[in-house]
Amino acid sequence: MYLETILVLGKAQDEVHAIDIANSLKFSKASVSKALARLKADKFIVVDERGLIALTEVGRSLAEKIYKRHQLLCKALTSIGVKEDTALEDACRIEHYISDETYKAIKNYMKGKNG
Repeated sequence: MYLETILVLGKAQDEVHAIDIANSLKFSKASVSKALARLKADKFIVVDERGLIALTEVGRSLAEKIYKRHQLLCKALTSIGVKEDTALEDACRIEHYISDETYKAIKNYMKGKNG
């Protein structure tokens, strides 16, 4: 969730700070700080001396994978009649638990459905 948020914020604005992530996710600054420390330790992000957050190559790759899953799942849910705001929330939940096999099946189904 954090990596995807950093990716999306980075596309929308020039700089990403911890407070931007906290505001976007509606999480406390303390929670965000702990999560960012883990992501930094795992080498998914780098934080410069000004507090600017950037994805590493590995972090960006994972964030893009998550983001693509989220987009496809949201599209699939809305195509079966789920309201967009509900689909966005549910896609976020589903993307964390869905197997690669199920995701690929949904992706193939949606390709066939959309031509």
